[in-house]
Amino acid sequence: MEHSNKTSPVHFILLGLSSDPHLQVVFFLAFLAMYLISLSGNFLLIIVVSLNPKLQIPMYFFLCNLSIIDVCFSSTIAPIILFNTLSEDRSISLSGCAAQMFFSLAFGATECILLAMMAYDRYVAICKPLHYRSIMNKKICIGLAFVAWTTGFVNSIIQVIITFQLPFCKSHHVNSYFCEVPPFLRMSCRDTRINEISMYIAAGIMVSCSFLLILVSYIRIISSIIKIRSSQGRHKAFSTCASHLIVVTLYYGTIMFNYLQPHSEYTETDKAVSILYTVVTPMLNPIIYSIRNKDIKGSIMMKPTEESHL
Repeated sequence: MEHSNKTSPVHFILLGLSSDPHLQVVFFLAFLAMYLISLSGNFLLIIVVSLNPKLQIPMYFFLCNLSIIDVCFSSTIAPIILFNTLSEDRSISLSGCAAQMFFSLAFGATECILLAMMAYDRYVAICKPLHYRSIMNKKICIGLAFVAWTTGFVNSIIQVIITFQLPFCKSHHVNSYFCEVPPFLRMSCRDTRINEISMYIAAGIMVSCSFLLILVSYIRIISSIIKIRSSQGRHKAFSTCASHLIVVTLYYGTIMFNYLQPHSEYTETDKAVSILYTVVTPMLNPIIYSIRNKDIKGSIMMKPTEESHL
């Protein structure tokens, strides 16, 4: 029993971002502002698309899915950050930590796959406009979204189970502001090679393959855009692609940085980098993907919109 208590703590301590009281106030206000902006932007997108029949096209269907993911993703992380930033008690139960890890992994992986499907949707819309409706029909869109959500949650179940089967005898202090896999691998006194291989395979299949699909899709898109005779049309298309790729690069780059390196090298830098894909990206997504879109703007301002396939 004594050995079990050593290796299986009933709670963990999240170290958070800073122990400086002045910085804690700054971090609290910054995270609160980002969380509120994220919720407002994503809920606004969902409401606008739901109420406007002219926006019932595949692009906005995927954007609504992305907004739902971002709301859930940020709500899994941000409230814990806000509470722990000003609280002296930063403990979290074993079950609470497992639940947070499960949902953060599930929503994060689902977003990776969904971003790739959004890139494919744009590829079909730009490169095969005459066949767009037949290729991206309602059944296909729902099927693609189902695959993204299912894959994300199945992967999360596997990662959480094999992570919490490890004995955590080195420490019960988590060098992060939320429960994620890399710092837990450092806390284990058992060989974590199998866990690392599993994590690399999952990240390799979902993150790398999804990013490759996005890259290939945009190479084809750009080659088609170059052929557009109108300079205004080319500029508009390039602007849309650039905004999409900036967020995709930020999201994929930070995730691969944290999950595709040896766990022994997990540092304070990694803890800061994870802020980008857990808090900052959900805040930026509705701005870059939607609020800058003329159809969304027109719906918000109650102006008539023309159906867009891009």
